[in-house]
Amino acid sequence: MRKGIVIFGLLIIAAVIGYNYIYQDHRDIESEAAEFSMPSSKIALQFSENATTAEQKYLNKTIEVSGRVTEISSNELTIDDSVFCQFRVALPTSKSKNSAIKIKGRVIGYDDLLEQVKLDQCTIIN
Repeated sequence: MRKGIVIFGLLIIAAVIGYNYIYQDHRDIESEAAEFSMPSSKIALQFSENATTAEQKYLNKTIEVSGRVTEISSNELTIDDSVFCQFRVALPTSKSKNSAIKIKGRVIGYDDLLEQVKLDQCTIIN
């Protein structure tokens, strides 16, 4: 009987730990401090030269990137044809092509085909 209670207790503890591990709080990229700040050309060059090393350095990190808007839609934009940024909310209408911009977002990878660094959860800094 006592052995059954101990095993049941250990199972409950393991279940609670597993639940907390799987369902962690989501990161708030907007309030996080950026670990890196650079122009879009610099991060694009690092990924094009050695994507594996760049991913180890930047993947899932919060960064600030600056440059000129080359493509824009309702909640996505591309900076200097090399950094793709996805926003949670619609972009302000004041932003247009060729305007200077600085954004903060989380690096989620590199698209070899389009040769673009991908960011999500982006916010406009200026």
